[in-house]
Amino acid sequence: MATASFSGRSLHCPQTLLAGLSHHTHSTGKRSRRHHALRVSRIVAAANSSSNGNSRVIRGPCFVTRDNIDTDQIIPAEYLTLVPSKAEEYEKLGSYALIGLPTELYEKRFIPEGEMKTKYPVVIGGENFGCGSSREHAPVAMGAAGAKVVVAQTYARIFFRNCVSTGELYPCETDVRLCDELETDEEVEVDMDTDVLTVLRTGKQYPLKPIGDAGPVVDAGGIFEYARRTGMMKTATK
Repeated sequence: MATASFSGRSLHCPQTLLAGLSHHTHSTGKRSRRHHALRVSRIVAAANSSSNGNSRVIRGPCFVTRDNIDTDQIIPAEYLTLVPSKAEEYEKLGSYALIGLPTELYEKRFIPEGEMKTKYPVVIGGENFGCGSSREHAPVAMGAAGAKVVVAQTYARIFFRNCVSTGELYPCETDVRLCDELETDEEVEVDMDTDVLTVLRTGKQYPLKPIGDAGPVVDAGGIFEYARRTGMMKTATK
C-alpha cells in the first residue's frame, strides 16, 4: 500500500478526484448518490462546528493512535455487509469504528461498549494511517461515529482519497509526530483556516499542512455533491 504526504499535490484537486471516481460512479451510482445525500447536512455542520462562522475549526478531545493503523483495525471485514446508504445501517457501522484496535494497546476505546457514538471528534495518527485494503467503509465508519478530522504524518493513498471523496473526514497532515506529543482525552482545537493544532490545556501549538483543494470537497459532503454544486457534474433531469 502506497503511503505519502499529499499536501499541495494533485490528489487534492477535485477534477482529479472526480476523474478517478468516474468508474465508481457508473458502477455504484445510485448507492453512492443516496449515501452522499445523507452525508451533506452532517458534514456541513461539522465544517461549521466552531463559533467562527463558516471556518473549519474543530474542537474536542482527541483519540491518539500510532503508526500503520490499517483499515481492518478501523472497520473489520465482518461489518462490511452494512450498507451506509441506509440511515440505520450507517449509524450501526459507526458504532464499530476502530473496534479492531488491540485492547492491550488501546485500553481506552474509541467507542465505549454499548454506545453508538464516539466522544472524540479528532483522531491523531502517526505514519501510514489507513493502510491495508482499500475499503471505503473505513472513513465512512469513522465519520458515522462522530469523528470529523484525522491529523496524521502520512496516509495510505487510497484512504486519503476516500476521506475526501466521501466527505466523511478532513485528512489533515503535519510534519510533527503528534502521536508522541499528545495523549488520548487531551482537549485540542484543529484550525484548518490557520493550519494550527492547539492543545487547549497548555496553549501549545503545532503546525499543520494546508488542507488545500480537499477542504471544499469535504465541506460539500463529498466529491459527487461538490461536483453538482460547482457544475462539474450535470444533475439528471426527468
